[in-house]
Amino acid sequence: QVQLVESGGGLVQAGGSLNLSCAASRSIFSRDVMGWYRQAPGKQRELVASMVTGGRPYYADSVKGRFTISRDNAKSTVYLQMNSLKPEDTAVYYCNFRRESFPSINAWGQGTQVTVSS
Repeated sequence: QVQLVESGGGLVQAGGSLNLSCAASRSIFSRDVMGWYRQAPGKQRELVASMVTGGRPYYADSVKGRFTISRDNAKSTVYLQMNSLKPEDTAVYYCNFRRESFPSINAWGQGTQVTVSS
């Protein structure tokens, strides 16, 4: 299995920026899907952004143009740069690692709180 450790969450004013990091406990390969999800109180967990190396990143419509996902396979780390933050971005953000080749892996981090004040 793999352990994921997120960092970088916190409290920020609307319009501000945060950079989340997620470090994996094992090597990540180009085809591994690394993603960020979020869950706000009373809402379902939703996919924010995801990517594989060399592919076009996916972004939820609500964050397009404001968030950027990137990864450093050598450091087994994925990042989420969040700019122009809005109060509706407030949520617990979770890192996800998914390997579809055998043996498959689907791992989650513990989550990091992001709070955007108006």
